[in-house]
Order: sequence, then C-alpha cells, then structure tokens
Amino acid sequence: MKFLGNKQWVAAFMAILLTASLIVQPNTVEAALDLEAESAILVDAESGKVLYQKNIDAILPTASMTKMMSEYLILEAIDEGRISWDQQVPISDWVRTLSHQTALSNVPLRQDLVTYSVRELYESVAIYSANASTIALAELIAGSETEFVNQMNEKGAELGLEDYEFVNSTGLNNRDLQGNHPDGTGDEAENMMSARATAKLAYALLRDYPEVLDTASIPMKDFQAGPDEVIPMENWNWMLSSIRPQHDYDGIDGLKTGYTSAAGNAFTGTAERDGLRLISVVMRTDTRDDRFNETRKLMDYGFNNFSTVDLYDDGYVVEGEETVPVVGGKEREVSISSSEALSAVVRNGQDDQYSATLVLDQDKLNKDGELVAPFEAGEAVGSLTLTSEGEDEQFLYADQQDGVTMVTDTAVEEAGWFTKMMRGIGGFFSGIWNAAVNTVSGWFS
Repeated sequence: MKFLGNKQWVAAFMAILLTASLIVQPNTVEAALDLEAESAILVDAESGKVLYQKNIDAILPTASMTKMMSEYLILEAIDEGRISWDQQVPISDWVRTLSHQTALSNVPLRQDLVTYSVRELYESVAIYSANASTIALAELIAGSETEFVNQMNEKGAELGLEDYEFVNSTGLNNRDLQGNHPDGTGDEAENMMSARATAKLAYALLRDYPEVLDTASIPMKDFQAGPDEVIPMENWNWMLSSIRPQHDYDGIDGLKTGYTSAAGNAFTGTAERDGLRLISVVMRTDTRDDRFNETRKLMDYGFNNFSTVDLYDDGYVVEGEETVPVVGGKEREVSISSSEALSAVVRNGQDDQYSATLVLDQDKLNKDGELVAPFEAGEAVGSLTLTSEGEDEQFLYADQQDGVTMVTDTAVEEAGWFTKMMRGIGGFFSGIWNAAVNTVSGWFS
C-alpha cells in the first residue's frame, strides 16, 4: 500500500472535510437555537407560515395561556354588542373568595362600596392574569363558568385548534378551585393544548381582535380594588420595556404568560419589526426567566433569518396564461393579472427558490373552462400561488399558502343578440365544413 506524505495527507483530509460539509448541510441556525423548552413554535403572524418547530404536537398543560381563549370570547362579546366596556360586572361569592387568594394571580374584588366595569376587569386579566376577574367576566357573558367553558371548547373547534381541551376559564389547576370547578370536569383536570394549537389560538386572536395588543402591551397599571385600595399591576410579560431591563425586547407587545406546577413556565409572545410580526410559543421551561430567554432565541432567529419579500409585482401576468376564454361576451377572451404584489416571508437569500403558479377557480368558469359574460374589471378568477423549490414549507393550517387573487383586467359586456346569432351561424357552418374536410380526408387515407 502506498502512503501519502504529511502535506498530501493534510490536503486530502481537508478535502474530505470540505466535501462532507458540502454534501451534509444541516440547518446550523436552528441547531444553534438549542431551545431549553419541551415544545416550541415560531410563526409568521400574517400568513401562518411555520418558521421553526420543536415537538409542536405534544399536548401539554397551558396554564394561564388559556386566558387567550377567554380574551377572545370577551372581545367577541364586546364586538357583537352582548356586553359593553362600561357595563358593571356582578361579583359572585365564589369570585370574591377566590380573588383574595394571594398565592394565585389576582386583584382583590369586593361586593360592596365599589363596582367594577368590564374594562377594568379585562385589564386585570390581560395585564395581571387575574384569575377571579376572568371568572367574573365568564359568568357575565355565559351565565356560569361551566357554560363559558363549553363556549371555549366550541370556539376551539371553530378555530380548528384540534389538539386542545379547556376545563376552566383561567388555566389554573382544577384542584386550586376548591371544588368550584366547572361541572363535568375532573378535580385534577388541567387545560391542555399543543404548541401548534396555542399558536393557532394566538394567530386567530391577533387576526380577529388585534386590539388585544392595546392592553397586553401595557407594562404597569393601577387597579382600584376599593375606595382606598390601589393594586399596582405589573405585566407578567417581562419582555415589555421597563419591567425587567434584562428581558427588554424591541418590538414585543404581547401576549400571554402561564405557570402551574404541571405546565412549568410557558409564554406565547408576539413582536413586530419592519412590518414582520412573529408569534412564538415556548412550553415547559424551568423558570420564569427561561421562558423569556427561550422566546428571545426564537424571535432573534426569526428576525435575523427571515424577511418579507415582494416576489412578484402587482399586475403580474403568468407567461403562457395571459388570458381566460370568454363566452357570451363582446370579446372572446379577457386578460388577467395579479390584484396585488405577491409577497412572502422567506429565508434570507432564498428568493430565487420560489415560482408562481396560476390556479383558476373552477366555480367561476363553465364546464368548458370559459368565463361567462358579463363581468366587471377586477372580477376574481383564481389565485397566484407560490411553490418553493427549497425546504418543505409548513403552515399552521393545511389549507394555507402564500398567494394573491388573479383578476380580470377589463370588463366584458354581454354580446348583443345579433352577434350571438352570427357566431352561432358561423359555428354551424364551421362545423359542416370541418365535417366535410374530415370526410374527404378519409377517402384518401
């Protein structure tokens, strides 16, 4: 066997390393995250695109992140006019008793001398995670916490959460409710969701009620518990400015923390920079500090490695598919183009890995694939969707994808009776001529 000299051996070894590095291309950025959380997810809040995931379908206790669903139902009740911000909220005996349990997150509530508005109690929920306040609002909206929890589970199905179970409105362990937990739920039951389901809930909350951030972003506010009793409410989200300087994070403005002994420390965060809003979820971290440290890693990963890019301009025309045939109109076809620029959140430097595909809406066309006149300019006829040639892209929901609407560039009026008649006659003779040509051709074949 012939051995290489030292210099040749070193050169060969370096070549092997270089070749291996080119063949095996691990996602070093994701690997470097090394998240100290049992489950985590990072999502683009606009499209629902998943940018990072770790064990996202494990169903775990959610603790007070549960209150995002309670907030959704509160804001929905406001939006539908079933309750109002200035409405006074009755305080039941159980709510008053629970509100004075200082071992739990609460503001003390009274049944005499002072009343509380929906807005005041909602602020105590969104800022201070007040448990008794949550139940008071649940009772106001649904008549009982039991019925409110039924509504929570129904809304979860409506929002397509899939991996979830709500057993109370607060996220507390049922055993902390001293036998006053909602009917039909066990003494030891906990609210449960996967990181994917939690991200779906946050995504829906921000989409449907973005005003949730107006309150969730308040670092500190006083609560008037009684005539001479002011409770300072420090937001449990320490990443907001001025609460814990070591955790300050530029752009963060929500959303909800959680802790129970079973859930550990958890946090659903959201932040926006340069028009890009991200949603993060970390579940089962060891300490309160950890849930923010791990969220920082996720957010940094997202903002440092992804950007919103306009991949195709407004008015984009797909080559070879510039028009759609028209029937019954003054024109036989109409040009189509994209209604707006097609943008997407993409990994930096990978813009060229995307291509656009035209998908026509078959419900808008007849059986022959024609658009039936008359119609106006801007008539939606389908969509322009993105396909990635790089890494497999995932979204929160199976039917989500990056895309924009394709529309008609001009209006097409219905053809007059004479035009239709002449076209019919032309079609008739054209059919006869084609049949004759085919017959004669058959004689000589």
